Amino acid sequence: MSEITQGSTRRGLTRFLSLVPRGLAFLGAKLLSMLELVGASWWLLVSAAGWISRSLFQHRVRLGRPAIISQMVRIGARSVLIVSLVSGCVGLILALQMAPPLDEFGQKDKVANIVSVAVLRELGPLIGAIVLTGFAGASIAAEIGTMVVSEEIEALESMALDPIRFLVVPRVVASVISMTVLAVIADIVAVASAMWISMAVLDVPSTTFWNNMLDQAKVVDLWTGICKGTVFGLLIGIIACVNGLRVKGGAAGVGLATTNTVVQCVVAIVMADLGFTAVFFALKLV
Repeated sequence: MSEITQGSTRRGLTRFLSLVPRGLAFLGAKLLSMLELVGASWWLLVSAAGWISRSLFQHRVRLGRPAIISQMVRIGARSVLIVSLVSGCVGLILALQMAPPLDEFGQKDKVANIVSVAVLRELGPLIGAIVLTGFAGASIAAEIGTMVVSEEIEALESMALDPIRFLVVPRVVASVISMTVLAVIADIVAVASAMWISMAVLDVPSTTFWNNMLDQAKVVDLWTGICKGTVFGLLIGIIACVNGLRVKGGAAGVGLATTNTVVQCVVAIVMADLGFTAVFFALKLV
């Protein structure tokens, strides 16, 4: 019996050891892929920043204002409704969830304090960024990826036209501006919906809600949320363009780039949010 047990143990150990190289190879491939994405994103960011700086100091270099406005309408204006809907629902959820535990201590009117800080610092820009990722980030990656598959990028390069200048920069600039505005809109809608449900259901007067919100929330809370929104927009634009330019394999490659864009943007946004929170905590801004 002991020989059988020892034999099975040896076979299990042998199988485990045979799987170790495969696991290390898998982790190494994932690490290299992540580093490649970071390097490509950094290179694209530097190149886009170079074209933007040239347009500011060299009059002959123009980025195309109509193209930027067109992308702002497609990325930002068309996202306002869905961002408002989601942020409004989040404001209602926060107010209804926080009211019962606060009511146990006779502090139901303090819902405004919690909602205002949570929305202005975190949820406003975070919700807007996640919605914009699915609404516009995937669209940007699919659009540029389709251009790569149909060899439109090569056609631009053959005419001495830089794709970064004419394709990437307008989309990145539009993403940054749109996400900054959407963060403010999400803040306003979420707080307004929380105020409405507080008056209609929780019996909290509007003046009490407003005064408590102003006592708790500060201008720095609003500005930290706006800064987060700006950085989130930059991440969405850069990652979407990188994945679009790296498309290979036809229609399947476009679909893969779209999926990777959504996943990578969400991960990057959450990690950037964590970094912002850590820095603000160290600076005692939270």
